[in-house]
Amino acid sequence: MSRLFCVIPCYNEQEVLPETSKRLKEKFESLIAAGKISEDSRVLFVNDGSKDETFNMIKKLHEEDKLFQGINLSKNMGHQNALLAGLMTAKDLCDMAISMDADLQDDIDAIDAMVDKFNNEGCDVVYGVRSKRVTDTFFKRFTAESYYKLIDSMGAKTVYNHADYRLMSRRALFALSEFGEVNLFLRGIVPMLGFKSDIVYYERAERFAGESKYPLKKMLSFAVEGITSLSTKPIKMITGLGFSIIFITLLVFIYSLVRYFTGHNDPGWTTIVMSVWFIGGLTIFSIGIIGEYIGKIYLETKNRPRFIIESYIGDEEDVEVSEYTYKR
Repeated sequence: MSRLFCVIPCYNEQEVLPETSKRLKEKFESLIAAGKISEDSRVLFVNDGSKDETFNMIKKLHEEDKLFQGINLSKNMGHQNALLAGLMTAKDLCDMAISMDADLQDDIDAIDAMVDKFNNEGCDVVYGVRSKRVTDTFFKRFTAESYYKLIDSMGAKTVYNHADYRLMSRRALFALSEFGEVNLFLRGIVPMLGFKSDIVYYERAERFAGESKYPLKKMLSFAVEGITSLSTKPIKMITGLGFSIIFITLLVFIYSLVRYFTGHNDPGWTTIVMSVWFIGGLTIFSIGIIGEYIGKIYLETKNRPRFIIESYIGDEEDVEVSEYTYKR
């Protein structure tokens, strides 16, 4: 039987953690009883610099039941880095790992189908995909679906309506560890791995408790991160736009010469002012896009660590095996 690790990033999740741990315990017990996973499977919570009692609750859960393990990051590293920290720790310990959020919006019952596709069909990656978005507001549904279409049109291939609820095999995790970029967008990186993959559909529920960690400002920032991390098409679009403007400028120049030599030379202040503002705005916008890429190059060349693990709470043999354990 295969050993499963469920990796769950946590940031200020004290309100939802008791229910999440309860439901996961029931799910793991049923999977073990059905012979689908081994008895030494674990739930790995990753504390991403929480300011509440999240990490103390994780420690208490481990003391009460060895099913639960915990990683404490040295500071808040962000959702994607926290998720990667958990996956990179689990890759040395498991046969497969499932990543999900702590807020119980991801349907825990979908784990059964994911595990079946790994055990019975040999899938290395299984994506949890939302079948519908009835729990979202119209604005969130419209912006989310538009974003997936936009990022695909930019050349960055993702799985439509898939977030970070997925199963990855041990060899898929080791392949993921070969990607060293600092600017992480796992939804776009995982499809690059190849390997046999499949999809499990589920209905996403409302957040069980607590507040969303992705307000509009953070969602927009994440969207820009995804596009600029996976595609250079925006820069190519600027080049194409530049050639178009040069062509239009030549036409306007020819038009102006014709009017000059035919004696219809109007002052044309409005046209000049509009042209200056348009070109100026376009220039600043273009510099901004190029600046985004230069900034990412700057961060990548520094090669800073994407996460730092302060402590690992788990079985002694797991702590010894994990290469990401920082021993005091």
